[in-house]
Amino acid sequence: MPPGERGATRIADRVVAKIASQAAREALGPLPPDAEPPHATVVVHSDDTARVRVHVELGYPGDIGGRCGRVRRQVVERVSVLAGMQVPEVVVQVERLHLAAAPGAARGRRTR
Repeated sequence: MPPGERGATRIADRVVAKIASQAAREALGPLPPDAEPPHATVVVHSDDTARVRVHVELGYPGDIGGRCGRVRRQVVERVSVLAGMQVPEVVVQVERLHLAAAPGAARGRRTR
C-alpha cells in the first residue's frame, strides 16, 4: 500500500503526558525533599499538536520564572523529538512552594 493510503499513527494523550512530565523533571533537576514530582495533562489535536499543562512544586526562594521557562522549553523540545508533535502552548502551574530551611536550622540552631 502506498504511504498516502496507509492509516495514521496516533499517540495517546497519556503517552505525551508522560513525556512532558519527564521533560519537566529533567528541566528542574533535584527537587525539595518533600516535593511531589512534576505531572502533566495533555490534549492532543488531530493536526499533530499538543497543548500541555505541567504541575510543579518548587523550592523557594529561587528564580521561579526562570525555572518555569526551562520547563516550557524542555517540554516543547522533548515532545517534538519523541512524539513528532508541535507544542504551541505549555502552561506551567506552580502548585506549591517549599520554603528552604533557614541557615543553621538543619543542625538544630535557632536563628534570630
